[in-house]
Amino acid sequence: MKYFQLAAALLTFSSVAFSAPVQREISSGWQFRQARLTNWYPATVPGVVHTDLLANKLIDDPFFRLNERGLQWIDKEDWIYQTYFSVSREELAQANLRLRFYGLDNYADVYLNGEKLLAADNMFREWTVDVKGKVRQDSNLLHIYFHSPIKVDVPKFDALPYQYRTGPDQSENGGIFDKRVSIFARKAGYQYGWDWGPRFVTTGIWRPVALEAWSGARIESVHVRQQEVSRSKATITVNVEALADADLPNVRLVVRDKSTGKTCGAAKLNLRQGLNLASVDFSIKNPKLWWSNGLGEPNLYTFEVELAAAAAALDAREVTTGLRSLRVVSKPDEHGEALYFELNGVKVFAKGANYIPQDNFLPRVTAEQYEKTVLDAVNANMNTLRVWGGGVYERNLFYELCDRHGIMVWQDFMFACSLYPSEGAFLENIRQEAIDNVKRLRNHPSIALWCGNNEVYYFWTLWNFDEYYRNQSPEYEKIIWKQYVDLFDGVLPDVVAAYSPGTFYLPSSPYNKNKDEEHNGDRHYWGVWHGSAPTTEFNTVRSRFFSEYGFQSFPEFESVKRFAPDSADWSITSEVMMAHQRAGAYANPRIAEYLQREYKQPKRFEDFLYMSQVLQGDAIKTAIEAHRRDMPYCMGTLFWQHNDCWPVASWASRDYYGRWKAQHYFARDAFRDILVSPIIEGQRLSLFVVSDRLTPAEGSLHLRVMKLDGAPVAELRKPVTAPANASSRVLSLDLDSLLKGAPRSEALVAVQLTDKAGKTYRNRYFLTPQKDVDFPAVSIARSVKPVQGGFEVSLTSDKLARAVFLSLSEGGGFFEDNYFDILPGQTVRVQIKTPLAEADFNRQLRITSFRDAY
Repeated sequence: MKYFQLAAALLTFSSVAFSAPVQREISSGWQFRQARLTNWYPATVPGVVHTDLLANKLIDDPFFRLNERGLQWIDKEDWIYQTYFSVSREELAQANLRLRFYGLDNYADVYLNGEKLLAADNMFREWTVDVKGKVRQDSNLLHIYFHSPIKVDVPKFDALPYQYRTGPDQSENGGIFDKRVSIFARKAGYQYGWDWGPRFVTTGIWRPVALEAWSGARIESVHVRQQEVSRSKATITVNVEALADADLPNVRLVVRDKSTGKTCGAAKLNLRQGLNLASVDFSIKNPKLWWSNGLGEPNLYTFEVELAAAAAALDAREVTTGLRSLRVVSKPDEHGEALYFELNGVKVFAKGANYIPQDNFLPRVTAEQYEKTVLDAVNANMNTLRVWGGGVYERNLFYELCDRHGIMVWQDFMFACSLYPSEGAFLENIRQEAIDNVKRLRNHPSIALWCGNNEVYYFWTLWNFDEYYRNQSPEYEKIIWKQYVDLFDGVLPDVVAAYSPGTFYLPSSPYNKNKDEEHNGDRHYWGVWHGSAPTTEFNTVRSRFFSEYGFQSFPEFESVKRFAPDSADWSITSEVMMAHQRAGAYANPRIAEYLQREYKQPKRFEDFLYMSQVLQGDAIKTAIEAHRRDMPYCMGTLFWQHNDCWPVASWASRDYYGRWKAQHYFARDAFRDILVSPIIEGQRLSLFVVSDRLTPAEGSLHLRVMKLDGAPVAELRKPVTAPANASSRVLSLDLDSLLKGAPRSEALVAVQLTDKAGKTYRNRYFLTPQKDVDFPAVSIARSVKPVQGGFEVSLTSDKLARAVFLSLSEGGGFFEDNYFDILPGQTVRVQIKTPLAEADFNRQLRITSFRDAY
């Protein structure tokens, strides 16, 4: 994975006075050792110490069974990384030589040929060091001493007369008792453990190291600022930072459209030694706009930015962006304060999920995994991902994929669920961190907003952290609140305004100034799950924008067997399964409690895993439908969470291995451009049609009420028109008249909307809690035929088959659809991508329905 682009391919030059800047990774020959020991081992850069220890077979798989417990010693040790590198004659001849560190995790002293160059203390920052005159042609020793973050930060904890309230910092699991030190280091908070993740506090060179060589001038940064964008015209200013090593007159700055070669604009400059700011203004008529997934094409433009003197090109950059007007609207209305996205003049209902880091050891996440993770959002009809504040500012690839596929990004700064000592040098460190990342990400059209933190304001106001400190000491309360205000109402919004003007800044999430979560701003709703409220509460709780809510489930059995292959571990209360549940001792029993209260009692361990996924999927489906029915009052629904960082029971809709849970399949259908949604309102059955389309959608509605064996109870057909970008109630029927005496527990509502183009939208609805439904035993006939890339399975059931789950006994393969209902007499066809031969596929294929599991 390349973290930077080389500009040399864009340059032509004829003078030896100036040469194309060169940037190359220093990635080979690295070795590492424990600082207090003497044995050296090969290291991978980028990487972290845990993966290097694993690669050298010095530790076992950290995610396997209970291995996490035995690896907590690693973060108490200091570690040394080093390599030797050469510098070519051409590089040595350049006027400027720099080392650039794209990510050092975390407290790191950097030495070159025995001379200390840098003391780094923030994993989120980039660091550059001038090494001109400090390097030789051969055998340059680059030596990095990483201090234990625990040993550095425990004294800070001990020195304070008060403690900072923190999120799920699992200090006890790390063997340091109640010393929750995560807030003292500018590191990813989730490394210290979270309620879905283990405690692995990493150390290492987690992003590349590069040598930069140049003479004359180089482009330090480019900002394609979109002053005004409409369908008819885009007005653009390209702002460039150019660093010159001497005064350079008559320099030309040129911006071209790469696809056409056309010059968009140019400027003549007289560069002064040092950092220069320059700009080029231009406009594009009838631009191809960038649209979010489902609304249009995410069109992209690539601009070539070249800095040239009379005799030679000095430097060049390519910047790919999308032209769009993307606003976050936060304004008072008759209900309270609205919050919604507006893209190219269109109000957009945000459909998506919260995204966390994909692994505890981020350098090992591959480009293929990034692509699958983003495409799994796209293919589930999402248009938004929220990059949560307890992780990292993601690598460029993630945002490039979001740009390419029309995923809007709600971007948190990296602060979550904690209060921080944000003053003095620590606050300045954060300011530089914010500048680095806002500048790095500002050209991505996917960036919709920057948010100061996750839940810190919420904890202070609604969880009464203010009272907690006031009761300890009013002085402590004033200190900590000032630190909050200086950071989240001062430094961070100032950085966004200065370096990405026009981008919306939200101080915190959720953010409700008057504690009214229903009528103002965004909401994190956890009454269902944390509050043990029934899942039907999702139908009645309201918000202008749901930025968090969720429900837990286990991974499927084939995933569990990868980290717990021993059958002795196959119980939800086993030591291993409890260790792979980080929400606390209550959480696995909470799933069991919900199943017993709302569903059925599973027969076996694997049935429990399966039924937990169906329960989770139904819960989130209920929430999504309720939120979409409530538009335009509600204009966003982002469930917690899209992915996992290790194999665990969690709120994720995809497990660590990338397998879709029932929730992801259910969310895909609930997020389609048109939703047909039945709901009981009082004694009536209402039917809503929700459309994201920008023009009215005409179609034919078919509603059936049937018994579970297929016997018809009632049927209705009706033409309907769904208004553009709206929710509308198209039916309201007296329920008793509709049922004609049939018991609610024996009936099912099935609805289908077919639009003018023949596209169908289906849904089903039970009229009573599923615990009270006597699901029939079913006979499912199957047939299999080979298709390109796998097989097509056809399934027909004699009665209602609820939540039919297809799996392969040895894992592998992707199921186009899963956990689906088969109506009586209906045939469902599902394609499976798998490399298996037909005989092996038929042998491994398992078919489970809800009735089989209890």
